[in-house]
Amino acid sequence: MADAMIRVPAEVRDRLAVIAESRGTSIRSLVQEFAESTLTEEERRERAERTRAYLAEHFGVEVTDEDSAAIGRKVREVFAQEQGEAA
Repeated sequence: MADAMIRVPAEVRDRLAVIAESRGTSIRSLVQEFAESTLTEEERRERAERTRAYLAEHFGVEVTDEDSAAIGRKVREVFAQEQGEAA
């Protein structure tokens, strides 16, 4: 596999270096992990559809768009509360 160079501002490079060091890894590995683990919008939609189909088939649960939106709001709310408590 050929390497590629990615140009970013010095501040971004420095931030990546700090994050990588705190995780005991390299910037290269950090960027690779990000690229491999971050889903595109289309991949998220496909995963959501597979999850809905699985829940319907195996548990008889039909998750509507409204259900999904409500769950998303609740998750964001809880996450925000936990972030506030950590500060």
